[in-house]
Amino acid sequence: MANKNRRQPIVAVLGHVDHGKTSVLDYVRSLGKERQSSVMAREAGGITQHIGATEVPAKLLNELCSPLMGGKEFLSPGLLFIDTPGHHSFSTLRTRGGSLADIAILVIDIMEGCQPQTLESIRILKQAKTPFVVCANKVDRIHGWKSVHGRSVADAMKDQDAHAQGLFEQKFWNMVGQFGEHGFNLDMYNRISDFTQNIALVPCSAKDGEGLQDLLAVTIGLAERFLEEQLSDVEGATEGTVLEMKEERGLGKTLDVILYRGEIKKGDEIIIATDTGARITRVRGLFRPRGMSEMRDAGDRWDAIDHVEAAAGLKLAAPDLDGVLAGTTLHVITEESKDEALLTAESESKISIDLDDEGIVIKSDTLGGLEALAFELRNLETPIPIRNAGIGPVNKKDLRSAENSSEPLNQAILAFNTDIQGETEEELSKESCEVVHIGSDVIYHILERFAEWRDERKNQIEEEKREKIVYPGKLLILRDHIFRRSGPAVVGVRILGGRLHVGQRLLKPDGSRIGQVKSIRTGDSSHKEAKQGEEVAVAIDGATVGRGIDEEDILLVDVPASHARRLRKLEMTSAEEEILEELTALHRKDDHFWGR
Repeated sequence: MANKNRRQPIVAVLGHVDHGKTSVLDYVRSLGKERQSSVMAREAGGITQHIGATEVPAKLLNELCSPLMGGKEFLSPGLLFIDTPGHHSFSTLRTRGGSLADIAILVIDIMEGCQPQTLESIRILKQAKTPFVVCANKVDRIHGWKSVHGRSVADAMKDQDAHAQGLFEQKFWNMVGQFGEHGFNLDMYNRISDFTQNIALVPCSAKDGEGLQDLLAVTIGLAERFLEEQLSDVEGATEGTVLEMKEERGLGKTLDVILYRGEIKKGDEIIIATDTGARITRVRGLFRPRGMSEMRDAGDRWDAIDHVEAAAGLKLAAPDLDGVLAGTTLHVITEESKDEALLTAESESKISIDLDDEGIVIKSDTLGGLEALAFELRNLETPIPIRNAGIGPVNKKDLRSAENSSEPLNQAILAFNTDIQGETEEELSKESCEVVHIGSDVIYHILERFAEWRDERKNQIEEEKREKIVYPGKLLILRDHIFRRSGPAVVGVRILGGRLHVGQRLLKPDGSRIGQVKSIRTGDSSHKEAKQGEEVAVAIDGATVGRGIDEEDILLVDVPASHARRLRKLEMTSAEEEILEELTALHRKDDHFWGR
């Protein structure tokens, strides 16, 4: 029987895009539809839809999973699935003690194995020390696999031919290897004797509902076995996590909240964390969406309720909700807890990310998201310094901060799950803007794109440095290409190596000075430079054809000694290196220390 002194475990469903997270949640929502007369009924196995959550009661779980439980019943009142599709990443949903979810289901397409978002989820789960179960979804796509709706996977495995079983084993061992690389021992759920040492893998077909009862049984079994203390922590001050603030028609500003301890009533005084510090306000109304099918877009179809008990999702209306920080804790005030709750809210309203004097700007829609992004940046092979961190849309202040960075590679704003304000977006899109904005709802993608941008920017800076200094070149005056003999001499040349710039001085291989490049042209077009392999017409001030230079002569671009030192630190082509060595040998006949 369910224990009244326990709350139900809060379950997060994670995974790579298109691996079947939504299908698993849709299956959960569909449970018990035939068993209930009203979608909001809590009796007789009715599933309740909350804000951003779906509750499956113990009665229904016991019915569904009884073949696997050997007559045992679950102690918890049910399971509360956190469901915030496409909006919040698991890392942004947290309590003061860590992750908001007690346990997670990591959905992986068995045909594709671990993908970028899977790896990101694994990193976050590891960081938050959250126990999890792997749902190896889409087994029905294994060639020759026979699925039966609602069947236990233990029965399904026995019903497959040798070919399908062989293909399954191949995919299974591939995933075991991928998890091993991240320090996890993955094994089939029915082969595990010690769940503290191994991660359970449950093969499933969310489409056909096969193996889902095994998944739910393992999930709740794990939670009850290892999270007893956590789930029994139902006494004490009421606390919840703020998902987001919204403007609802007819209700004004509201908060979507997951309540994980205690109960909240209409008229209760609450403490919230805002961008200006802790704030006290009073609950004016509590609401739930009307009807399961309308959960995703309840619009103005809300049912008013008087009180809610944990664990639950709810919508709350109250005055003074401006500036509430998503991802922070909401406290219901009691005499004993008021001072401590105020201190907590005050500290949560101050972003506790260590900042550097020089670095990039990071933004997120929630405190948890900001901390997750900062954590990933700090733990890269080469940690990235952070100059400013904030919650909410990217604004002009963020842009100015990024612009003022003295290191060009730090002129970046990384934004996780948040937008850009209109005017700021206009500025960022201008060609003249040196700051890059990289935004996504997947931290992995932000880091990947930032690394690519830094590499491109480094190359660009190298190019700019090279353009400012004279670097070596070698050219051949072409036969029958003398266009003007002097004042200035204009001759056709081929660039044999390196490159040639307007303004550069030319030498002959014996060290005699020839003159300075005045212009470079091809046909009617003039150019600043010519590269190896190109044939161009060059005007040379101070040179006279027939006296000093002639057809088929080889000329060298002269390099100042200080530039030679800098060039050796830059990447050069092998031809440029050879020409620089030739120039060095030439100059060191007169100056032994030239270019050192």
